[in-house]
Amino acid sequence: MTIRENLEKWESEYLSPYACLSKDSKGRSRQEEQCDIRPVFQRDRDRIIHSKSFRRLKDKTQVFLTPDGDHYRTRLTHTLEVSQNARTIAKALQLNEDLVEAIALGHDLGHTPFGHAGERALNRICPFGFEHSEQSVRTVEVLEKHGQGLNLTYEVKDGIRNHQTSKMPCTLEGKIVRLSDKIAYIHHDMDDAIRANILKDEDVPKSIGAVIGYTLSERLDSFIHDIVTSSRGKNDIVMSEPVAKAMKEMRSFMFENVYQNPIAKGEEGKAEMLMEALYEYYLAHLDKIPRETMELMDRDGTPKEQIVCDYVGAMTDRFAIAKYEELFIPKTWHG
Repeated sequence: MTIRENLEKWESEYLSPYACLSKDSKGRSRQEEQCDIRPVFQRDRDRIIHSKSFRRLKDKTQVFLTPDGDHYRTRLTHTLEVSQNARTIAKALQLNEDLVEAIALGHDLGHTPFGHAGERALNRICPFGFEHSEQSVRTVEVLEKHGQGLNLTYEVKDGIRNHQTSKMPCTLEGKIVRLSDKIAYIHHDMDDAIRANILKDEDVPKSIGAVIGYTLSERLDSFIHDIVTSSRGKNDIVMSEPVAKAMKEMRSFMFENVYQNPIAKGEEGKAEMLMEALYEYYLAHLDKIPRETMELMDRDGTPKEQIVCDYVGAMTDRFAIAKYEELFIPKTWHG
């Protein structure tokens, strides 16, 4: 019996009857020989961590654009916090921690530079629209590994595609990531807002604090404990009604005071303009897009608008700004 088969046997004997077992995966789009050491979801996690799109997350905005400080979150640190929250919940509920981790690490791979400002710009200007969850799936299916994709399992791609509020994954592990994403950004965006002197802990309404706590650590602890307690022994991932209501109110509070704050978001209009300018430029100059991206047009008949979204949407903040300066800002003349 291989190491992988021993691990699959352990899953069958130890994990909850509601867990998604590695041996029961619906599989990959392209069949592959099994690894003798790693079950399929662990293998997916490893592929994501070693991908270029995962490394680029370190230079992509979470909430604050190009912040002047070393301790503000990036899209990468957000991803790691989502993963940690999700793994804690999965372990407590005896669900598949490898699957949870793979979904969490991959859920934002298709995010644009400049956070949701970049996403709004591409969604507005591209005739096919742009949604980062779908682009994350496109990234792992098509764009990674020079157009070969990562060939991830169905369950991981489903969790990535359906991690946003309006959608629902098919596994409990995916549902954990969906909630953990919200918990993470509510928690760390509040922390960053405090660091930026936009908010103080005491600004959180007492009606919310009375349910989930008055400090960052108390609120995070409340969310995670409540999900574990409310979901134990159930074929679902849920929160108690009071905590779910408090979470919704906390999210509304964050939208009003941070996500729509003119001080925190004052530069987003510029970021959207920059993204639209890059999109229009590359649409008119397809020859400036890297060859491996352009090959998708010949191979799959991908429309040029999608090709441009693939290229511009994959940029980091820093690279997008550098390209904009190179293309649109006059350089000093040296005679």
